[in-house]
Amino acid sequence: MSLPARLTLPDLEELRRCADPLADNTIARLLDPWGAGDGDEGGAAHQCNFEVLGVINRLMAQWQTNGALANWRADAGVDPAIGAELQAYLAAGLALPEWTDPVRIERAEQLFIEFGMLSCTLLFCASLPECYVIPDLAAVLHVAGQLEQRTDHRIRSTAAMIFPVMMAGGLTRPEGGGLAQVLKVRLIHATIRHLIMRGNPALVSKRRALPALAGFDPANLHQALFALGWNIPADGVPCSQDELAYTLLTFGYVFLRSLRKLGLGLPKDDELAYLHTWNVMGHVLGMETTLMAHTMEQAEELFAQLQQRGRLQSWLPDPRPGLGNALMNTMKAVIPFTLFKPFPVLLTRHLCGRTTAADIGIDQKVGLPARLAFVAVMLLIRAFDFVVRLFVKDFSIARMITRVVGYQFTCKVLMDQTRPLKLPPELLNQMAGMTSGWHVDPKSPAWVNALEHKITRRHSGGAEGVRA
Repeated sequence: MSLPARLTLPDLEELRRCADPLADNTIARLLDPWGAGDGDEGGAAHQCNFEVLGVINRLMAQWQTNGALANWRADAGVDPAIGAELQAYLAAGLALPEWTDPVRIERAEQLFIEFGMLSCTLLFCASLPECYVIPDLAAVLHVAGQLEQRTDHRIRSTAAMIFPVMMAGGLTRPEGGGLAQVLKVRLIHATIRHLIMRGNPALVSKRRALPALAGFDPANLHQALFALGWNIPADGVPCSQDELAYTLLTFGYVFLRSLRKLGLGLPKDDELAYLHTWNVMGHVLGMETTLMAHTMEQAEELFAQLQQRGRLQSWLPDPRPGLGNALMNTMKAVIPFTLFKPFPVLLTRHLCGRTTAADIGIDQKVGLPARLAFVAVMLLIRAFDFVVRLFVKDFSIARMITRVVGYQFTCKVLMDQTRPLKLPPELLNQMAGMTSGWHVDPKSPAWVNALEHKITRRHSGGAEGVRA
């Protein structure tokens, strides 16, 4: 498998019109005759299909572990045609690609567990901000997640996919839950496409601009998406192949790029393992093989191309600043000290760059004391790490600082016990076991771990507030 040296503009345009035939045809058949239509503007004739979508969502909630998917059957009383269609979808989508390397996947899982709290910092300050850069992708996130009002809900939904994939055995073991979660997300993407395009993307004319509709409940997710309106010639297909590839790069490549920028870059083989795991996940999610980057160089090239093409889009009103500032405010709310509250904005600018910061509306002026404090902290961290590493290999105070920040985000946003992640009990138990080990950084000396415990007010024997 190899990535084209450079995707041309026609290549990128074509990718914006490509979707996912397996998932799209499944939804089309479930919503027949609507799914066989051509995006007509009628509304009343399609009302009954919202009820069918409710049944589908309820059935998908039963997909909990990888091993249970092969023998899954719909409940008695459910229309047999719906159950049979979903069974066929699972049978077709469950298999891993023949090029899957279990050794690399296991190594990526170990890295995710090892980085733990740091992974959460980079999710908030790098991966999610980069997700919001593409205007039409941001528009779908805005409507589908009502992100400005429910930012923590959207973030937690993202974590509910990432954690099952990256936990031990998430993609490879029967007791894992990564495949189950990804196949749910894949069908949700198809549902979003059908709602917005009012039909099967394979049949809806790509030359049509669908107007917004009145008379639908904006508080109802399905109806809001159906009534949204979409300019297909200008904006392509929602949740298209290029958007899927771009999003997965934000969770794989951007994570690795951010580690490099923090002076915590991984060995080449570890980076390859991490990218490989996200490619396997992308296959299960319906991404075309030609869009998979297998090295950091390929990933950097593809990410830049997709982002550059995305920035050529226009969308008014621009949804991106609302999403960016909602994310920053969510992080700001859990930072305990006033001086440090601007740090998420400053760290995001550092990790993602000025252009991305401007795209998502977080380029506003930050007070001089906070900026000086941030620069001083970054310089001191780099200098301290450089000196100590002359005597202690792999030492990093940067890891400790980013783990402290990640602890705040993990406890107060992702793992709040009053609002547990929407995952099966088995996976929540696995997460509890995994996160309980995050209180110790195996690469740090005892005194650094003790300092981290003191700053976060944890005891050395556990990670209060992190358990699911």
